[in-house]
Amino acid sequence: MKTITGYVEIITFRNEENGYTVLTMSVGKKDVKVTGVFGYIGEGEYIEVEGEEVFHPVFGEQIKMKSYKTIPANDEYSIRKYLGSGAIKGLGLALADRIVDKFKEDTFRIVDEEPERLEEVRGISYKKAMDIASQIQAKKDIRDAMIFLQKYGISSAMSLKIYNYYGEEIYQIIKKNPYRIADEIRGIGFTTADEIAKRAGVEVNASIRVKSGMVYALSKASESGHTYLPKENLIQATISLLGLRDQYQNADGTYNMDLLDNYFIDLVMEKKLIVKEINEVQAVFLSTYYYTEMNVAGMLLDLDLSMPADEFVESVKLDTIQRKNNIVLDDLQKEAVMATQSNGVVILTGGPGTGKTTTINAIIQMFESDNLEISLAAPTGRAAKRMTETTGCQAQTIHRLLEINGSTGTDDSLDMDAKFERNETNPIEADVIIIDEMSMVDIFLMHSLLKAVAHGTRLVLVGDINQLASVGPGNVLKDIIDSGKFKVVTLNKIFRQAGESGIVTNAHKINEGKAVELDNSTKDFLYIRRNTPQEALNATIGLIMTKLPDYVKSTPQEIQVLTPMKSGILGVENMNVELQKYINKPDKYKKEHEFGKYIFREGDKVMQIKNNYQIEWEVRLPNGACIDSGKGVFNGDLGIIKNMNNDSQILEVEFDENKMVTYTFREAEELELAYAITIHKSQGSEYPAVIMPLVTGYQQLMTRNLLYTGITRAKSCVCIVGREDTFQGMIKNEDQHKRYSGLQWQLQTFETDKEPVENDK
Repeated sequence: MKTITGYVEIITFRNEENGYTVLTMSVGKKDVKVTGVFGYIGEGEYIEVEGEEVFHPVFGEQIKMKSYKTIPANDEYSIRKYLGSGAIKGLGLALADRIVDKFKEDTFRIVDEEPERLEEVRGISYKKAMDIASQIQAKKDIRDAMIFLQKYGISSAMSLKIYNYYGEEIYQIIKKNPYRIADEIRGIGFTTADEIAKRAGVEVNASIRVKSGMVYALSKASESGHTYLPKENLIQATISLLGLRDQYQNADGTYNMDLLDNYFIDLVMEKKLIVKEINEVQAVFLSTYYYTEMNVAGMLLDLDLSMPADEFVESVKLDTIQRKNNIVLDDLQKEAVMATQSNGVVILTGGPGTGKTTTINAIIQMFESDNLEISLAAPTGRAAKRMTETTGCQAQTIHRLLEINGSTGTDDSLDMDAKFERNETNPIEADVIIIDEMSMVDIFLMHSLLKAVAHGTRLVLVGDINQLASVGPGNVLKDIIDSGKFKVVTLNKIFRQAGESGIVTNAHKINEGKAVELDNSTKDFLYIRRNTPQEALNATIGLIMTKLPDYVKSTPQEIQVLTPMKSGILGVENMNVELQKYINKPDKYKKEHEFGKYIFREGDKVMQIKNNYQIEWEVRLPNGACIDSGKGVFNGDLGIIKNMNNDSQILEVEFDENKMVTYTFREAEELELAYAITIHKSQGSEYPAVIMPLVTGYQQLMTRNLLYTGITRAKSCVCIVGREDTFQGMIKNEDQHKRYSGLQWQLQTFETDKEPVENDK
């Protein structure tokens, strides 16, 4: 760490939204570049900066600011420089000079104590004098608040965010209940608020801490897919989170839950928590999750209208479609098609090679013969693109179908806060909506979708329940099927052409828990034995660079490495660094920049790792003309870095469907290299070839449905690299992460006279 003191000479760049600033300080006879988040800063101010010395490949030596403080200006040079910097609206250099010429070093005292005296300066009216004084005071208030918050260990960026939200009220909030910050400000979590509370002297077992921790523990559980927790699990999670084992643990290792009951009851009385009996367990929901699942249940049941159809007429239409397309549907496929003609909601499920695509095409043609308007959608851009290719009809992402408008509510982490133009007052204009890859759809996206489906519209949900569940909370597809409330058709016949594929036949064996012969007897399911992680990594590099591109007629960029892990030699982080060295080598003609643990360079394959509803995209012609635009890039979207500008600190990424997105370097924190990705992140995607390095791994990660999901992402070839016992062990490991979700229970117990309640957060 280094500490420097000097004048702010030039502010090169400042983002007024988040305070990120690039400036030059005059330190003695030397100019020093400084970067960081400053609550407010103006040219001419005298500041002390503590930070880390770094070397930027373009801009050279810099100080990356960790903390700073402003030293009040008390000389004419500093005052003149500050007032004339443009920081005060309506106050330029000439007027600043006249003010300082008049009041000298007493200028700031005059502004603070006798602002009306500014009228003595030519060109300043009483109104303007009050405005100048007000602006200077406001900026002083920001600086004072930043200094106050930083005493509690809050970063400059976080301090600015907190002050912008609360203003002068922040002093009382910190003293009375700092946990409000976590509840009310997007992007600030319990951990940050808890650290502030500790520094503010809040006791470890204080009621505000325990209650806030209980809510946070339940919210945190949603990251593992839960929409509720059994009460016992919630209490244990809260005690562990807050470090209260000594206070609440009995001698036999059990927890004295009665001691926390008062806090629990308070939260129920405050309607922050809702408790229901599900399968003889006390299920505890955050109110938002409970009402979201309840609304989804009500809307689905309302849509499931009985629509009597003339079976003879419909069967004649279906026969015509089969003859026209030279296909023969089996009995289950026919049942699925006919079911969509007489039911408001139909679920079509089945594994690879069982004819889901053929069935969907027949369903589309049946509805087209009646001149009905059909909308097709899938959760991701890649899944929508594949749906378009296999049906010949235009499909889009669910977010685009709902016309996302880029605004969010109170919490970036929850899709419930995405705002869509299509809703109950402006429904989707379609008679039939078909959604593919339903296993990826979480409860909040399902809620937004159903709000936009008009009464009388038919809904066809397609998916494979043996895939991994959605990244977001809920178990939507499985709960709908298990509820027994809707028409479900499960395709189970593997068609002859698909049956010749090692990918298809082995995927079904894996799903059934049967051993797979790794004998390389098929062209599309290959096995390379390697006993150590390093050997597997070396083999993966060889495959992706020399063996597979010609074999599957693709580039190394298009071949995807899928791994169960994030860390270790075969984890995502290390494999991306290693693969980048070969797939996109450093080049003097390629611009690059270091972002945390990665170096990004032009040509890199990257992945968006969080939903960003505000960021804009464009589709451009070769001449640069924009032909389409919109908002939103989503968790799991893959793209290529096309351009990078280190001077303006932006980079451009081209995603699927030729969507070009411009990121600032700060926004690029939402990107990761994607030569290797986790199997979870691959859901809904299809790649020409998939390489899966499997040597060792945690038991809870190396599961059957994880292996099944990874293998079914490959279109032409999957290559397993590693140990056979690890591979076969995954087939035997049918443990699945238990998800606590309430949609099945809501569907089975829903009362028609229930009044659905909107999300209250």
